[in-house]
Amino acid sequence: MAKLAFLGLGVMGFPMAGHLQAAGHDVCVFNRTSVKAEAWAAQHGGRSAPTPRLAVEGADLVMVCVGNDNDLRSVILGEDGAFAGMTSGAGIVDHTTVSAEVSRELASIGAAQGVSWVDAPVSGGQAGAENGQLAIMCGGAEADFAKAEPVMAAYAKATKRFGEVGAGQLTKMVNQICIAGLVQGMSEAIFFAMEAGLDAKDVAGLVSQGAGGSWQLANRAGTMVDNEFDHGFAVDWMRKDLGIALQQAGDMGVSLPVTALVDQFYGEVQQMGGGRWDTSSLIQRFRKMKGQEV
Repeated sequence: MAKLAFLGLGVMGFPMAGHLQAAGHDVCVFNRTSVKAEAWAAQHGGRSAPTPRLAVEGADLVMVCVGNDNDLRSVILGEDGAFAGMTSGAGIVDHTTVSAEVSRELASIGAAQGVSWVDAPVSGGQAGAENGQLAIMCGGAEADFAKAEPVMAAYAKATKRFGEVGAGQLTKMVNQICIAGLVQGMSEAIFFAMEAGLDAKDVAGLVSQGAGGSWQLANRAGTMVDNEFDHGFAVDWMRKDLGIALQQAGDMGVSLPVTALVDQFYGEVQQMGGGRWDTSSLIQRFRKMKGQEV
């Protein structure tokens, strides 16, 4: 078993770190809100540390799951950052959804001191993290991925390397582009069904068995009908991710018209006070347009 550190104990990181400890690894955690780190240690029997530098001392691998590019830099760089406490031969596995640019930037800094980097954003949401059923898309050297893969298996149902550092983040952008268009289509379809006087849950149940089926339809149609959005992946985080994808697309000269439009729709949801609602809350736009309660 490996000696590990886990930096960032949000709705994803908390259970992911727990799976590592349950798998028999020696895990030390860090969280900017120290009370959460202490609560994790009490619940899972691992250890906590007051800074990233102290958390990573002696670790073979350091797993990271924070918010955005700046959050990632803050836990990796500086005198109390992870790099300051790591030695040659150790590695970082970053589960944060960030830009490919920052992944390459930090990987280059780490390489200068012999620290490897695998960018490994995840898909599957809070439920996937809690159940150890995440899909993990990775970028990095083959040897570094091979070292990290058996450790990530504690919370993964599927893990794949797509290329060098940054490839994992680019693949996550593909994932978010797909979800954005899909959820907008679902919102239109489910609201249409309800307005047509159909039992939208029954409709979704049948459609999900055919060519129109998807994980989102099978798992979110019912809560969309019931006007329930206090779960899952928050709109605020989706807008962050879509912003990264749209910036990357612009840099590549690629047009993403549907993604750009849905990003604007999510902006409307935020203005409705739905920043922390699940991404399936796009349907609320239609309720509002019809003067219904949201």
